[in-house]
Amino acid sequence: MSKQTFRRSLLLSALAATFASGALAQAQTTPKALKAAPAAAPLAWPTKPVRILVGFPGGSTPDLVARTIAEPLSKALGQPVIVENKPGAGGNIAADTVVKATDNHTIGVLINGNMTIAKMLNPATPFDPLKELAPISLIGTAPLMLTAATTTPGSTVQEFFLAGRNAGTKWSYGSPGVGTVGHIGMELLKTKTNMDPVHVPYPGNPQVINALIGGQIQLALLPPGLAAQQIRAGKLKAIGVTSTSRSPLVPEYPSLDEGGLRGFQLEIWTAAAAPISMPKPIVAKLSALISEIARTPEVRQKLFQQGWQVAGTSAEGLAMRIKADTALLGGVIQMRNIKAE
Repeated sequence: MSKQTFRRSLLLSALAATFASGALAQAQTTPKALKAAPAAAPLAWPTKPVRILVGFPGGSTPDLVARTIAEPLSKALGQPVIVENKPGAGGNIAADTVVKATDNHTIGVLINGNMTIAKMLNPATPFDPLKELAPISLIGTAPLMLTAATTTPGSTVQEFFLAGRNAGTKWSYGSPGVGTVGHIGMELLKTKTNMDPVHVPYPGNPQVINALIGGQIQLALLPPGLAAQQIRAGKLKAIGVTSTSRSPLVPEYPSLDEGGLRGFQLEIWTAAAAPISMPKPIVAKLSALISEIARTPEVRQKLFQQGWQVAGTSAEGLAMRIKADTALLGGVIQMRNIKAE
């Protein structure tokens, strides 16, 4: 072997030894590094019963939604889930209680108005939904149904609107409170039809329906799940639904668009929300569970029977809807100069 060849062999051997030594050192130290970063501990929540607050009386649509998701949510969490009704102020009493909850075990099933224009409607509202409520999931949506007392004249949409214009302020309409979609929506409808019925707020839609049946008021925008059963029983009259086409919830009734009020579209919705102070991992867990529960066949069917088209969105999906509805409903508030009473 020549001296040059011998030197080349020594160099290659030295390089091989160096790489082998580095590989061995890495193999010996890597497991220790991995052991130094243990996996995150599982979320130890809930540790006690979870409360769902509802801002309307028992039998109202938000109440029915809350009670429908409570049982499967309880099974998923391994803790009781208790529905608590706190009616008043168009649902804002319950929403304010949710905002101020600090136990990390209180959420709300709320409606559009509670989560969008509450502060815009009344600067004295003790909470700001856009800043103090954490979206969890948009559970269900529905158009409203323009519903009338059976004694009101008109057999078509246009005939009814003509009668309403002629009645002026002699007619009145009911809603479940100032700032609810039943209220804001009717004010929007008034601008489109030149009707001028007087607003009469009630604690909830069941009371609005009783007033319609009793003839104390002439019309209201109601959730189809509550209105349809009374209409089918002949106790109330359907004028049309607030969508641009017939709703699968009540396909037998025309839309207001179909009746000649072109482009009129308005939806109510119900959603789950938490105080903004609730830790994000808990909100994320609730969002995943509630959205999944809402989309299960059994719960979907129950919600549909109650008058809801199931959404079951993520927290991000609900946040997008809040932004859109704040713009729509807020515009009506400004246009009609609506103030909380």
